[in-house]
Amino acid sequence: MNRRPRLEDVAAEAGVSTASVSLVLRDVAGPSAQTRERVLAAAARLGYRADRTASMLARRRTRLLGVPVMLRDAFRAELAEEVQLAADARGYAVALGAVTAASGEERVVDTLLDMRCEAVLLLAPEHPAAALAALASRVPAVVVGRRVRPDGFDVVRVDDEAGVAEVVEHLVGLGHRRIVHVDGGSAAMAADRRTGFHAALRRHGLSPGRVLAGGYVEAAGADAARELLAGPELPTAVFAANDRCAIGLLDVFLRAGVRVPQDVSVVGYDDGELARLAHIALTTVSQEAAEQAGRAVAAAVERLDGERTEPVEVVLTPRLVVRGTTAPPR
Repeated sequence: MNRRPRLEDVAAEAGVSTASVSLVLRDVAGPSAQTRERVLAAAARLGYRADRTASMLARRRTRLLGVPVMLRDAFRAELAEEVQLAADARGYAVALGAVTAASGEERVVDTLLDMRCEAVLLLAPEHPAAALAALASRVPAVVVGRRVRPDGFDVVRVDDEAGVAEVVEHLVGLGHRRIVHVDGGSAAMAADRRTGFHAALRRHGLSPGRVLAGGYVEAAGADAARELLAGPELPTAVFAANDRCAIGLLDVFLRAGVRVPQDVSVVGYDDGELARLAHIALTTVSQEAAEQAGRAVAAAVERLDGERTEPVEVVLTPRLVVRGTTAPPR
């Protein structure tokens, strides 16, 4: 056959109707398992759509999205749940791979690909940009929650500098001038938040502000709180790298008899489930987890369904959520 095979050719080869072939190749319910096998075998023999799409047809699509997730990170776990909901709505399934100290993100990604995941959604990954590009050359990939230039992969994130600006605007509006930022250390997102913190203070005519080395876990916040308590004077407000870091601060301050927000205001970042508990009631920045997840799934599906080949970057606006851990300074 010199011309490119058509739907009718596959139908004749398989001995079924063109309607049945169309249903099978679009992975729509209806044809029996036997019919599906005959159609796929015929398509493979004829070389119907002899490209990446044909390869997917020959092995049958799994409609499975792979998501490595650090389960001990409350915000990443929430993002993973929102990805599951968004994928369900589009007829896709999700395979979660637990990232642990013994099983890093790269190893988990390889396992998910072995499970025939068609695309991978990376939640705030720490991979170097080159490693992300290399992954995107193997499989459609979406980076969620991190600012990095799209290089074959898609990016969905919030504008961290804008989120930090809202934090500083809120604290300065309450009357705070001695504001400390406990940062995320060497993590990928930390630099944007440090930059946003200094820039926002400058816009208000304030000095650059003190930054303490921190991290995205409770222990980092606890260490920072102990350092602040050992100093000559407490700041009037502390902006933490994320909610977990903020909760570590709150715990140490509570044990030391420091009242929040009467003595020190504390602000987090993420708006995870813990921040919403009544006895924590943390003022924080919402990263709009549901919208990030929905946009990320949409980006992956667009790639898989052949609607788009060029990478995209989606930047969402974060939202300050004011609760009970901030008040005017005494």
